[in-house]
Amino acid sequence: MADRTPHPDTPELRAQYADWAFDEEHKAKADRAIARYPEGRQKSAVMPLLDLAQRQVGKETDTQGWLPLPVIEYVAGYLDMPVIRVLEVATFYFMYNLKPVGKFHVQVCGTTPCMLRGSDAIMAACKARGMKKGEVSEDGLWTLTEVECMGNCATAPMVQINDGNYEDLTPERLDAVLDALAAGKQPKEGTQEPGRHTSEPSGGPTTLKEMVDANHDYRGEW
Repeated sequence: MADRTPHPDTPELRAQYADWAFDEEHKAKADRAIARYPEGRQKSAVMPLLDLAQRQVGKETDTQGWLPLPVIEYVAGYLDMPVIRVLEVATFYFMYNLKPVGKFHVQVCGTTPCMLRGSDAIMAACKARGMKKGEVSEDGLWTLTEVECMGNCATAPMVQINDGNYEDLTPERLDAVLDALAAGKQPKEGTQEPGRHTSEPSGGPTTLKEMVDANHDYRGEW
């Protein structure tokens, strides 16, 4: 599984992020998030603020974004929290990246339903493209992470790439998604199985078929 230790706190890192602060756009969003909580509970906004900080770093670096320690310290100061409390949140939740990542963060689910449906082949397809777990690829495009259940068991196997989920994958379908992303395109998210729309049974519904195209009242038939 993914390493949750923070990136080394080096002098170079300190120099790079010494003056980091929310820009106007992200500060406005941060303040709106804080305002959702009653007086005295502003620290409850730590999760959305960490997400905003990660997104701003991603915008600045043309990657999915991550949380350098000086940035975590900035969020702690913004909320008047001990740094260790903010670090505890950042290290607990996988939505926060603690090390630099590529432009596209490919998170492959390896939990049982995905494994039974071919996640090993999905992981192999990623590695065949030069991806290595926890590392940024040489071209700066990809970072590969194996994760636990992402909640798409009915459409396994799946990967999450940045904010999008791609489901019902085969190595060939994954390659098509990755090729599109590398070319600057936005592939369709969700199921990649032709003819399937969400998580209905593969091959189409077997019951309540009249509900496919319009609302149907079955009560008289029961």
